Amino acid sequence: MAIGCLYVVATPIGNLEDITFRAISTLKKVDFIACEDTRQTQKLLARYGLSKPLISYHQHSRLQKINFIIDELLNGKKIALVSDAGTPAISDPGAKLVDEAWQQGINVEPIPGPSALTAALSTCGFSSRKVLFLGFLPKKKGKQTLLKSLKNQPGVIIIYESPYRIMRTLKDLHDVLGEVKIYLARELTKQFEQNLRGKISEIIEFFKKNKDKIKGEFVICLQNGYKKSKN
Repeated sequence: MAIGCLYVVATPIGNLEDITFRAISTLKKVDFIACEDTRQTQKLLARYGLSKPLISYHQHSRLQKINFIIDELLNGKKIALVSDAGTPAISDPGAKLVDEAWQQGINVEPIPGPSALTAALSTCGFSSRKVLFLGFLPKKKGKQTLLKSLKNQPGVIIIYESPYRIMRTLKDLHDVLGEVKIYLARELTKQFEQNLRGKISEIIEFFKKNKDKIKGEFVICLQNGYKKSKN
């Protein structure tokens, strides 16, 4: 029996109309879908009239879940891996499954599409010749050490953040990096999307005055060392 294929399928980060034709056709042909939250994926499938067996796979999934999916792939099944929003394995537990698939000699095929990372980078207006993506910063241990290491890191630094930590993170970045230029995207592609750009102190001051805006998911783009740059 031929080995199956793991399709890494990008899904919308907010607006459900952002899904690609290829993603829909892939979801139609797979045997089942491995997803972070079956409820979220079910909403997407319902929007496009699709019906497929779902299996939950998230950061708390045990090794047995990975083994089950890998065994199914080795037995010839076609499986789609999706996250709640955006491209799987980008600051996402899907990377563990993809890595195991490669180690087992299983075909892994990307079905590209929406990504908060590329969406923010394309609209921040900063030069993208050098980009450092950090995903979510450590909650406590190692956070300050990581931030201090960024002082001599030129280019665009991209960070994901939650509404519960956004103010603390902005203040920490300001304390360590100084008055850098920043682009902040909130709730990309969703109804209450908001995009801000300016000095980091200006963004901090905005949220101090507009605490009702500290909601949703954030993407931070820092133009580190921008004072020396023509961009």
